[in-house]
Amino acid sequence: TDAAAPAAASKWNLLTFDTEGDVAVSLAKYTAELSGKFAAERGAFTVVLSGGTLIDTLRKLAEPPYLETVQWSKWHVFWVDERVVPKDHVDSNYKLAVDGLLSKVPIPTDQVYAINDTLSAEGAAADYETVLKQLVKSGVLAMSTATGFPRFDLMLLGMGPDGHLASLFPGHPLLNENQKWVTHIMDSPKPPPQRITFTFPVIKSSAYVAMVVTGPGEASAVKKVLSDDKTLPLLPTEMAILQDGEFTWFTDKQAVSMLQNK
Repeated sequence: TDAAAPAAASKWNLLTFDTEGDVAVSLAKYTAELSGKFAAERGAFTVVLSGGTLIDTLRKLAEPPYLETVQWSKWHVFWVDERVVPKDHVDSNYKLAVDGLLSKVPIPTDQVYAINDTLSAEGAAADYETVLKQLVKSGVLAMSTATGFPRFDLMLLGMGPDGHLASLFPGHPLLNENQKWVTHIMDSPKPPPQRITFTFPVIKSSAYVAMVVTGPGEASAVKKVLSDDKTLPLLPTEMAILQDGEFTWFTDKQAVSMLQNK
């Protein structure tokens, strides 16, 4: 990395492919390799999903050779954020993931951790944090010795056109939450307004993060996040610097089009 590059860029790997289809092929290989690594090392693979187009870009995992070769029984699946709606609601990230991926691969159903959709936003966030703490006690979920927060093996994330990740939005007070593992938001600028979300300390404690951005919709945010221009305020994604982990961008040419032309 160029010594003059911003600190953030030196902690990020940027992979750019010709098309979204190429991203999907590479992302499946990357995820499967990490699955094998953590299944061997820990006997479990903790995977965090987001919503948006990510699930579709993971589609190759449900095809040969991965369908047969990945140790799906070792997977434990979580959501970095979730809309506080019923699990069968069109806005549910759980429904999106089940329809697009989880129904097609043999992960044990009791290792897929959806929010309790019968609770309020605040209650659902507290309940989800309790679930995580129980999994730390049982040894399924690792803890970061550096931060004291849970250390997920892999977070598969996306970014919004405004640079938000999870349900951490530009200028929102939740960007400063540094005690809770999971918190709730009642006034999301993107509907639906009530959500739960992992906090920055949890995201930053990850072992691996794949930020998957394809198409032209986020090109302006990609330029802001990945360019040398670190004007304030930083976008939430610019703030996602891992404490002790590997952060890789999976992009196509459309997503980085403004970065290349700057």
